[in-house]
Amino acid sequence: MAKLIVADDHPLFRNALINAISSTFATKATIETDSFDSTCTALEEHPDTDLLLLDLHMPGNCGFLGLIQLRKSFPTLPIVVISASEELDVIRRVMAFGASAYVPKSANPADISAALNSVMEGELWVPAALKKLVLEQHSSESEEDLDLAAKVAQLTHQQYKVLYYLTEGWLNKQIAYDLHISEATVKAHITAIFRKLGVTNRTQVVIQAQRLTLEPPVNKAMAQH
Repeated sequence: MAKLIVADDHPLFRNALINAISSTFATKATIETDSFDSTCTALEEHPDTDLLLLDLHMPGNCGFLGLIQLRKSFPTLPIVVISASEELDVIRRVMAFGASAYVPKSANPADISAALNSVMEGELWVPAALKKLVLEQHSSESEEDLDLAAKVAQLTHQQYKVLYYLTEGWLNKQIAYDLHISEATVKAHITAIFRKLGVTNRTQVVIQAQRLTLEPPVNKAMAQH
């Protein structure tokens, strides 16, 4: 029996997923979270968690950045990514960045059970039709992605947030206002991000960060700070 955290911001899907799991997979406890921050808190409060089921699109997750950060903070925790996307490139990157399984939201209960059982046995799992393409593909791009993931994993939690805001085109003063820090501190974080990612300007940062998200970031309608 396993202790799970199910992280998804849609209550209906979260409940449906839990029902599918409970009907085919033995659990001793299931904890629900609806944001990336609450997921991190739950993991800290429940260090005996056996599996994390993670929605890539939940609030605060920032695409692949959240997965990379979790992999850094909880290196031994098996992470099963749940996503509506069934694109080969997305699945390949998720697995390259350290997930133990990728389960499409269209998967049936039997597939979900198979994925969880495989992960509990220390194996990797992706849909059978894509297994050969995903798990046996070692392109130069995937090596570049792994190298980038290693660099991003060096960032602190606050630097992750600054990096995400940079990809959305926020000004330093807007970032400072939202994070309740000074502009000087924002500049210090940006300098550290440049150094750790091996870039020299914001444009290069955005290009790098976009490789870690599911789609190009969309500029938010910013309040006038």
